[in-house]
Amino acid sequence: MRPRFLDAGEAALVVEFGTEVDPAISDRVLALDAALAAATPEGVRELVPTYRSLMIHYDPLRLGRDALVALVEERLAAPVAHARAASLWTLPCCYDEPYGEDLAEMAAIMGLSAAEAVAIHAGATYRAYMYGFAPGFTYLGGLPEEIAISRRTKPRPPHDTKVVLVGGGLSAIATFSMPTGWYVVGRTPERLYAPERPSAFLIEPGDSLRFEPIDVATFARLDARAESGEVIALRQTA
Repeated sequence: MRPRFLDAGEAALVVEFGTEVDPAISDRVLALDAALAAATPEGVRELVPTYRSLMIHYDPLRLGRDALVALVEERLAAPVAHARAASLWTLPCCYDEPYGEDLAEMAAIMGLSAAEAVAIHAGATYRAYMYGFAPGFTYLGGLPEEIAISRRTKPRPPHDTKVVLVGGGLSAIATFSMPTGWYVVGRTPERLYAPERPSAFLIEPGDSLRFEPIDVATFARLDARAESGEVIALRQTA
């Protein structure tokens, strides 16, 4: 299926591959992102992959819109360029109080016990589709239907940093404290965003992720190690 080319102002082009949150669509987005990043055309400033599209920021004084579309179509017609090998990450997550602030509420709404909700959330494998909204805010697909709760109608007060969220059929990890319409079900000691690292973002779009339940004491130990700069998440590569 040929993608749609949509203008976002006069200096950005959106290449849209579909309308759903779907791994196959995400693969096409990331493949184009990898192809353009491997040999970035002159005039292209930044590539921003999302669930279903790639936004290309460009300098219209150096690269015209029609020329950019032609370049994109040329890359799409070439043999598929694969992004780097995806990783499988295991992140520790404490669902216990005080970290799973909204867990009992979410579970009750979905007709579950808190323990059942934890088992379902931690038993799934998620796909990291994109970063957005705030630095390091990681959108995760693959939330099981049993806990696919809608977002709140009104935002709740600001949560802590590094919290694990569910809402709107997705899970997420929020790196900054802020009000939210999502439900806070746990907290990870890992830092998905650390600007002092050579690579500020720990997980790449297209990676998979699992959560490993830990207790409060283990959280405290791992949190101290993570704050010292250690990466505590486990990573497997294909």
